[in-house]
Amino acid sequence: MRSGSRSKSRAVVVGAGVGGLATAIGLRRAGWAVTVLEGRTALERYGTAFGIHPTAQAALERLGLGEALRAHAVPYRDARIRRPDGMVLAALPLERIERKAGRPELLIARPRLIDALLAELDRTGGAEIVYGRRLTDPAGLEADLVVGADGINSAVRTAYFGRTSGPRAIGSVAWIGIAGFETGVYGETWGEGRFFGMTPVEPGRTNWYATVPEATTADELRDAFAGWHDPIPRVLAETGPATWIRYEMRHLHPALPAFVAAGRVALVGDAAHAMTPNLGQGACTALLDAEALTRAVAEIAAVGPGGLPAALRAYDTERRRSAQRVALGSRTLHRFVTARHPGLRDALVRLLPG
Repeated sequence: MRSGSRSKSRAVVVGAGVGGLATAIGLRRAGWAVTVLEGRTALERYGTAFGIHPTAQAALERLGLGEALRAHAVPYRDARIRRPDGMVLAALPLERIERKAGRPELLIARPRLIDALLAELDRTGGAEIVYGRRLTDPAGLEADLVVGADGINSAVRTAYFGRTSGPRAIGSVAWIGIAGFETGVYGETWGEGRFFGMTPVEPGRTNWYATVPEATTADELRDAFAGWHDPIPRVLAETGPATWIRYEMRHLHPALPAFVAAGRVALVGDAAHAMTPNLGQGACTALLDAEALTRAVAEIAAVGPGGLPAALRAYDTERRRSAQRVALGSRTLHRFVTARHPGLRDALVRLLPG
């Protein structure tokens, strides 16, 4: 693709989350002029952890972020699935993932990843980021390419695909936070209709997350896990509720028939396939989307008037079914983990290879 032709192409990326910033980086590396529209007045830097699977690590390397990831991420190893009394049911398959990929699963604090993406975007020559811009008419955007990276409530998706697919609640509430100490106990504990997870995130801190049918206050959350094995009650007792984040778990349903539209519009991340967090693949799929989209655009879009639509079709072919399979798997796992009669579930989990 000749740099002269690329410099005339202009993209608008709607949303400055992980998927949006990664897409902007890929497009800038391909020579496009990029504007990012962000509805918030500033980027949120709350400190939850993202799991980065080896495939997403490779995507970040292709986007030029491999060194930054290695500098700030920690490996995720030695994690277990437990019962509330602390009995180990099985090991998470982290060792098999590492053996197969030749590298471990990594965890990185969300602020660290956002800062790395912003720094890399600046190194590419930068993109204009317009904050406080709530998009009302995506069809009116003047650009060769419009990328909807604007989350589960995507205005871009609604404009081009209508409201048939949209956010659907699944009847669970999630809480996430950071404990100011290392627990040394990692993995997930599955109870009756609820679960609690802990992962490393960086030295001296532990990332935690919990899902319950209903819990609207910090005291209710603590009560939901009272009597569970150490250090779960201690994590909740010794971290400040003011820093906790509560949200209703939702996913995108039904699955979209395409991730692209109108020959110039593409969706990435939650806008395309918002999923429950049970597989820990939300950030990974957004990064894979961004890298695949910008790679397809860089490889195909300069061939002539039909180049961009062909690039978008190639992106859709590569990513849609794969991402939707992950979303379905995550939702299925949520049902399994939050079973109200866990005896059979626990017996099945104990059959998993160690």
